[in-house]
Amino acid sequence: MAGQRIGYLERLLILTFVLLNQFAAIGFLIAAKSIFRFGDLTKSEDKKLTEYVLLGTLTSVVITIATGLVAKWCMGKL
Repeated sequence: MAGQRIGYLERLLILTFVLLNQFAAIGFLIAAKSIFRFGDLTKSEDKKLTEYVLLGTLTSVVITIATGLVAKWCMGKL
C-alpha cells in the first residue's frame, strides 16, 4: 500500500516538473529513489525482483514524462 502511494506521489512530482520545465529535478528524483532502493535490491537474491522494480520505475517515468509533454503541447506551451 505504501509503495503504491509513493508511486502516485512520484508520478505527480514528475508531471509537475515537466510542466514547469524542471527536467533536472526529474533526474534528481530518480537518483534519490535509486539511492534509497539500492540497498534493498542489492541484498535481494531474486534478480527478477530487481528487474521488475527497474522496469516498473522506467515505464512509469516514461509514461509520465510523455503525458506531461502532451499536456504542454495541448496547452500550446511546447
